Formats: sequence, structure tokens, C-alpha cells
Amino acid sequence: MTAPLLKVEGISKSFPGVQALHDVQFELHVGEVLVLVGENGAGKSSLMKILSGIYAKDAGRIVFEGEEVDITSPLQAQHLGVSIIHQEMNLMPDLTVAQNIYIGREPRTGLLLSESSLNRKTAELLDRLGILLDPRQLVRELTVAKQQMVEIAKALSFNAKVLIMDEPTSALTESETETLFRLIEGLKATGTGIIYISHRMEELKRLADRVTVLRDGQYIGTLERERIDVPTIIEMMVGRPIDEGTRPRAIEHVREEVVLKVEGLSTRQLLRDVSFELHRGEILGFAGLMGAGRTEVARALIGADPSEAGTVHVNGVHVKIKQPADAVKFGLGYLSEDRKQFGLMLDQDVNFNVQLASLKDYMNALGVMLDGKGRRVSRDYVKSLRIKTPSIMQTAKLLSGGNQQKVVIAKWLARDRDILIFDEPTRGIDVGAKEEIYRLLQDLAAQGKSIIVISSELPEVLRLAHRIVVMANGRITGVLNNEDASQAKIMHYATHASGGKE
Repeated sequence: MTAPLLKVEGISKSFPGVQALHDVQFELHVGEVLVLVGENGAGKSSLMKILSGIYAKDAGRIVFEGEEVDITSPLQAQHLGVSIIHQEMNLMPDLTVAQNIYIGREPRTGLLLSESSLNRKTAELLDRLGILLDPRQLVRELTVAKQQMVEIAKALSFNAKVLIMDEPTSALTESETETLFRLIEGLKATGTGIIYISHRMEELKRLADRVTVLRDGQYIGTLERERIDVPTIIEMMVGRPIDEGTRPRAIEHVREEVVLKVEGLSTRQLLRDVSFELHRGEILGFAGLMGAGRTEVARALIGADPSEAGTVHVNGVHVKIKQPADAVKFGLGYLSEDRKQFGLMLDQDVNFNVQLASLKDYMNALGVMLDGKGRRVSRDYVKSLRIKTPSIMQTAKLLSGGNQQKVVIAKWLARDRDILIFDEPTRGIDVGAKEEIYRLLQDLAAQGKSIIVISSELPEVLRLAHRIVVMANGRITGVLNNEDASQAKIMHYATHASGGKE
């Protein structure tokens, strides 16, 4: 075998109270896709940030194209030919697609920037990559999926020799994912080495030439393509077998109390006549393709987006929800799909974030915080959700993405709402942590909580939901009991603009 394009040996990195990486090694060859897997907190993102110049390593060697290098900044990494697509997007919302892709590298006419040349250059790049975007559109106007495609185009614009992709498909539709996979095959053919981080086990055999596993910041092993076996990889990741559980049976609703009834919910932009019921102790799944209106239903329901028509009844009482505070008052809690923008205060500690939705519960009559009570609650949730943090006083932005997601869940569990809406609850979370969250949701339902789960992963909806609401183009096109549902049947309703309910 030829010499590796990239080789790391003995890489270690620590942060205050955390040994993120210890003696990690791997190799990447020309034209290869190396899939890097591990639980949240295993050190994957820290390792990639070292390779891309964001973090400095404490120990170890990086050998690039046969020469030892010390990557001290993202600019140096880009000059070497190392580009990264981050799991959490790093775009400037008030700039256009073109301006984001070529920021700092804009074509000029004399001393002036040439917008026409910039847009033309961007259009050529997007066309070559098969990405359908308008170079002149502001990024803030794009969906999460389209913003992800901008990140991908930006990384590929550097003509990278090594391309690092950190959960690139987490916000993409099936067709956009296929576009990305075709891009990857094309890049492999040109000799680009790709490090691909993913929690989606189904992507391994589709993409991987080899799989490297990390656990608790340490190298566990590497499997060649012919030895890739999902159960083996999962056991290497978590150090134990995973019980995938069974699909739930529908609840007998005749005897169950309706806790939430939505009739004729409509918005100016998308939703049309959305009606459904949620019963006590039920997990109701919402499925559909990107842009179908699932998240829009949740946001209109809690008053985050204005609705034009429709009524909402909570426990049989007609309520008017004009803002999220009203939703909380009437017993609803909402966990957004964008945890960083809407779910957390990243510069605050874990303890503060867990208490954020229920601060009044930890104050005395004079408005003074009762620190002891709040900290006990935070420690309990850190323990029960297995949040990997050195202490509850750790700053939230220093946690891995999956552990940040668990903190958001802890925040709403601490608020103790009777109706919980989870929008993409396991996005960016590893397979072991997913099962923990699935069990948590099932336990909450068994305790009488009523839960709406919005997910783009059909196996997740089938794994959790007693009934499944399918949406397309802002309308409900089908409602299925779990025992009657299948991925094919869900996709049938998800790809039809109108349909019946079962």
C-alpha cells in the first residue's frame, strides 16, 4: 500500500477537567473515505478541530503527504489542503450564499469587490457540484438543509486534498443526501481523502472504505471494508451490546383522555387545515420530507410563528397561544431542532441551562435563587441522562453536540410540562445515547406525559410512536397506527400532496 496521505500518531488533548483525547492514531489514504465513529464525547470533533487548526494538540504527530506538520490555524490548514464541514454551521446569515462561500477571497475589479464576478464564480461552483441555490440569496432566508449545502460548497471551494465532514447529512433530505454521496464519489475519483463523521449506521457500508472507532477519547480499532459489521461497530463504540427494543402498539384511544386537540391550524406561508389529537400517555410521531411542515406545526402551536386560522384545546379547554410563554403556561414544552440558537445559552453553565425554563421554582419569596435546590436537580438530570460533563458548572458550549442536546432535554424535564414536543430529539446523537433518549421518552409516556416527536428518521418514528402523522406540502396526508405503518407506507403519504387518513 502507498504511503498515507495523512497520518496521526499519539494525539492527545485536554481541557479543564476533561481528557478529550489520549494517544489517538489513524491513517487516511488518497481517494479514500475513512468513516470515524464513536459516542458523543468520544473525541471525534476535538480530533478534527486539531487537524483543521482550531485546537492545538498537547502531544502527538501529524504527518501530511510524508512530512510532519504542526497545524496552528485554520488558514494554515486550508493552505495545506485540509478543509472541514462542521456539524454546527458557521455561516453569516446577513450575507448572501456567494459572499459566505468566498468570504475573504472575493474577486476584485481594481480596489473594488466585483459582485457580478463573485455571483458568476459561485454559480459555476454550485452547478459543478449539482447544488441548486441562488448565489444572491441571503443565508438567513434558507432552510437548515440548504444552509448545510452552502457549508459543503464553501469547503469544496478550497480544492481540498483532505476533506473533513462532521455529520454532513444530519439536516439533509434524502435527495440532498444522494447529491452529497455523488459528490463524495466524484471527489474520491480525483484523489481527495475524506474523513466522514457520522452517527448514521446505514451510511457506513454505503460510503466507508474503512471505519475507525473512538471511545472515551481513545483509539479502539479500525475495520477494513470487508469486515464492516454494524453490530460489531456499535459494540466497539459503546463497550456493550445495544438492545434495539420493539415497536410500540397503538394505545386504545377510546379509553384515553385527549390532552391536546388541534383543529384547522393554518399559517400564511405553508400550513393548511392541520388537525390532530394527542392522548394522555401517547407518543405521536410526525413524519414527512424536508419542508413538509412538521416543524412549522410545532412553532405555530407554541406561538413562535403566527397562525391565520385554527383552534387549540388543552385538556378540553380552548386556549389562545400567542407566544411561547403562553404555551408553557398551558402545559406545553418545546425542544427545538436548533439547540444552539433556540435551546441553550451557550456561554452559561450546565446548571443554569437546566434551570432556565423553571427559574421561579428555585427562588424564594424575595426572588433570591436557592442554589442548593437547583444544583441538586441539575445533578440528578446529569446523572439520569448520562450527560458527559466534568461538573454542572461546565460551560455548555464546551460540551459535545449530543450532550448539549441532553441538557436541553433536561431543561424541559425540570420544567415538568404535561405535553412535550421534541423536534429532531436525537439529531447529532450517537446510537447509544439515542437508545437512552428513546427509553426516556417511553418512560415519560408511561408516567402519563403526552409527547409529540418530529423526526426526519423513519426508523426513529417507527421505533417510538404509537401513531404517526404524515405531512406533505403543509397538509396532513395520512395518520397511521404503528402496527400498520412501514417506511414504504409513510413515504407514500409523504410524497403525495393530498391523501386520506387511516
